[in-house]
Amino acid sequence: MDRRSFIRGGALAGAGAAALASPAVAQERITWRMVTTWPKNFPGLGVGAQRMADRITAASGGRLTVQVYAAGEMVPPLQSLDAVIDGTAEMSHGAAYYWQNKSTALSYFTGVPYGMTSSELAAWVQHLGGQELWDEVYDQFGVQGFLSGNTSTQAGGWFRDELTGLDSLKGVRFRTPGLGGRVWEKLGATVTNMAAGEIFQALQSGALDAAEFVGPYNDLALGFYQVAKNYYFPSFVEPGLATELVVDKAKFQALPDDLQAIVRDVCQAEYDTVSADFIANDPRALK
Repeated sequence: MDRRSFIRGGALAGAGAAALASPAVAQERITWRMVTTWPKNFPGLGVGAQRMADRITAASGGRLTVQVYAAGEMVPPLQSLDAVIDGTAEMSHGAAYYWQNKSTALSYFTGVPYGMTSSELAAWVQHLGGQELWDEVYDQFGVQGFLSGNTSTQAGGWFRDELTGLDSLKGVRFRTPGLGGRVWEKLGATVTNMAAGEIFQALQSGALDAAEFVGPYNDLALGFYQVAKNYYFPSFVEPGLATELVVDKAKFQALPDDLQAIVRDVCQAEYDTVSADFIANDPRALK
């Protein structure tokens, strides 16, 4: 065999070995839809949902691409969890206490009166059995929840009229959700829940006398101060309020292990990032 034939033959053999070493099938690319309860580009929360989707997409190298649908773009905001349960979407971004009509226990994974601060809630869920209890509740619906953000201590709400005592709460039409809302009902208020984008119009029209949403950062953006002039802070019902990412459990468990880890790790990162965002911007907005 001459020298050129040997070199040419070796090159072909090397190319063949390289081809055999390459994966036979390209890695699957998956696109998931995330519906949210928040308006598009809403400070802290809507921005956080979009950032979470972008982080998952980037960290997975596009193998798991998350497309975000803001409140009302695919489903009404307070039907976001149902969209995951019925398969309309693979993910939802909201607050677990919005679904207390399905299980009152879900309020504990958002915030309850005189409950946990943001750091205490994270400790409970991550290290003290909270996640296991949460899984038990959501297993009934075929979904899984992860902490996805925290707004820190929330405000008590905006009221048209000054509160001078318990009697001044009688019959007040008040937007406030969760177990905290039930406390306000016991104090005499008429309580309802509605999505962020609907509250200002209800206040303006007189359908509501008071509203509580999050705190100064979000409340400034929603414009409540233009209608209701009495602001009470802090709230006794929400000392550290968490948001959640909910995923279709069967589809999540079908993901490769590394993509599952990316979703979990991005949720943890966003819990810290969103909390810092509110701690930094609430005082600015209040001023």
